Amino acid sequence: MIFLCDDFDILKPSRMKKIYHLSTCDTCKRIINELNLPSDFVLQDIKTDSITKNQIKEMYDLAGSYEALFSKRARLYKERDLKNKNLSEEDYKQLILEHYTFLKRPVIIFNNQIFVGNSKKVVEAAKTAVNG
Repeated sequence: MIFLCDDFDILKPSRMKKIYHLSTCDTCKRIINELNLPSDFVLQDIKTDSITKNQIKEMYDLAGSYEALFSKRARLYKERDLKNKNLSEEDYKQLILEHYTFLKRPVIIFNNQIFVGNSKKVVEAAKTAVNG
């Protein structure tokens, strides 16, 4: 069997237990600590280890849209006056790939479920999923 891909992450079973985060973000740190993660979780610091096209596609497949993954609180969102632009799904995807701050954080992937952002409701749902 031959696999053709430019990102071997998609072949690893651990991909279904992953957190995309910023190691410098206190909110991400707090949430990761609260989750009491099993040791087989993979943490990816999106500032030092950029999101790949395959990874954003995997997130899209679970979340249902690129807009759901997009942070409208990012400083660059305001600086570029993006709220006054009619952004398409492709625009959201390209912006996320272009700069890590456009990804709503953290993104927690666990057993084909995705939890995006740091709202209390999302964090509680992630805790329930991860810890039962």
